Amino acid sequence: MSLSSGGRPAAISQVEWQVRQDLAACYRLCALKHWDDLIYTHISASVPGEPGHYLLNPFGYRFDEVCASNLVKIDAQGRIVGDSPYQVNVSGFAIHGAVHAARADAVCVMHLHNTHAVAIGIQADGLLPISQHALRFYEQIAYHDYEGLALSASEQNRMVEKLGKLPAMLLRNHGSLVCGRTIAEAYVLMDTLDKACEIQLQLSSGSGRLTLPSQAICRKTRDQLLGDGSPEGVLEWPALLRKLDAIDPSYRQ
Repeated sequence: MSLSSGGRPAAISQVEWQVRQDLAACYRLCALKHWDDLIYTHISASVPGEPGHYLLNPFGYRFDEVCASNLVKIDAQGRIVGDSPYQVNVSGFAIHGAVHAARADAVCVMHLHNTHAVAIGIQADGLLPISQHALRFYEQIAYHDYEGLALSASEQNRMVEKLGKLPAMLLRNHGSLVCGRTIAEAYVLMDTLDKACEIQLQLSSGSGRLTLPSQAICRKTRDQLLGDGSPEGVLEWPALLRKLDAIDPSYRQ
């Protein structure tokens, strides 16, 4: 394989290579958080300048094995684009493909089986507005009832309709889903959601009544956290990459 300066394959543009490195970093950061599930679940990202093309992890690889060069380019149906020695989990891309198709703003789609989110999704009331982390998702999170392993076209439509323009969804008895306008935003949103779920679970083991902010305060805080509406994660992402580079920079290869 012909390489350009910096180790980038000559056939891959600089802008795509940057997305590949960021997506690989996202996988590695998720592995550090123990959000991976053996070789299952996925994080997908749109390929810049190539509508209908996405990057996905190679099937059979752990999250901590993903790097920029082994991410697989696929189309909206999960078919591999170009030559690749790797395979992808086509059925696993079904959720991602449906969201990408419905949401032009969903540059990055994360679907995980992170334990905290699964547990809160099982609870009938879902995520409660009991922490500042949870208030980021006040009236900003959707729910999809469990329908089994198979994700039919009709179920995809129902799921996408429930998601609407929201940034996050809890799939009941299943897992979590977050949409980001950037890879950094998707990761930071998932980190906030996971922490909100963890806080709620810790409270569930205690006793006594909970103190909940008023609806007005919940909305005020959410709007403060949203700020001017620009993508989140701009400041956090470089710090997260520095952390990852200090541990293992091989995701960049």
